[in-house]
Amino acid sequence: MSHKRMARFPFNAIVGQDAMKTALTLAAVDPSIGGVLIFGDRGTGKSTAVRALAATLPPITSLEGCRYNCDPSSPAELAACPDTPISGKKEKRTAPVVDLPLGVTEDRVIGALDLERALAAGERVFEPGLLARAHRGFLYIDEVNLLEDHIVDILLDVAASGENVVEREGLSVRHPAKFVLVGSGNPEEGELRPQLLDRFGLSVSVATPGDVPTRIEIIKRRDAFERDPEAFVAAYKKADDGLRRRIVAARKMLDDLTVPDEVLGLVAGLGLALGTDGARGELTLMRAARAMAALGKRAAVSAEDVRSAAPLALTHRLRRDPLDEAGSGVRVERALAEVFGDGPKEVAA
Repeated sequence: MSHKRMARFPFNAIVGQDAMKTALTLAAVDPSIGGVLIFGDRGTGKSTAVRALAATLPPITSLEGCRYNCDPSSPAELAACPDTPISGKKEKRTAPVVDLPLGVTEDRVIGALDLERALAAGERVFEPGLLARAHRGFLYIDEVNLLEDHIVDILLDVAASGENVVEREGLSVRHPAKFVLVGSGNPEEGELRPQLLDRFGLSVSVATPGDVPTRIEIIKRRDAFERDPEAFVAAYKKADDGLRRRIVAARKMLDDLTVPDEVLGLVAGLGLALGTDGARGELTLMRAARAMAALGKRAAVSAEDVRSAAPLALTHRLRRDPLDEAGSGVRVERALAEVFGDGPKEVAA
């Protein structure tokens, strides 16, 4: 395969779409945030951004022969890995990005008996599915709102447990399946089931840029990439390397970051003002604000981190209000103004 075909468009070369890039970066820092839902037009760089970010991330470490991307530093994962015992030799792998297409079968998603080996050699061997391939990476679903209900149910179960369990055809297999779920779609083509909508930690809306200078820059960069991918990627290598270092440093900081009670009060106040169901939205907002603080190398989460993360974490969680014709984004801005007052409050660490 030629280098030209393997090249990925650099993450930092994507023009505009700052909210989408921020949401994906936060989810990469802390996968427990719960993934990203991207609404909007076709051709706005959604899948390009996911693949570009995965290529920017540090590689994952696994063992040679492991088809499940199990983490050698996790005794629990190695103990649960269906491929053990395997080679003890470690290898680096690019963070996986797995596409889950519409119309995909359940066997393709969760895995199934390898029929070829069963028929040829009489062996009952499990063939891993897409969930195994996506472990420790990204599972990308285009037109997620059109996904069949039984596949949605599978994703909900695995997203909740972080484990895929297959018991069928005389097989009993379980393996880790933790990934950043990224879905994209056009709301006009159908609504997302509330249960799946709630599983996405962050959401953003993207649109085709409406100004001429931005469109010109998009055309220039895409043309330059297609004419000479190697030179184009090299031009953004320093920026992408810098982002990789920031993400690695932010991941290491997460456990040591403090979240002051005053900041938690803002988080809870926003949930109350918006009438969000349950505590998932507030937990996600806290985690997103914490990841934002870590990216900024701050020792404590600030009010500004909450303000910046709130539209990403809360907009898709609002119940419809028949008495309020304002969109979800406007309602979140109103709640921010109500909870924060006239301007952002500084909260001491």
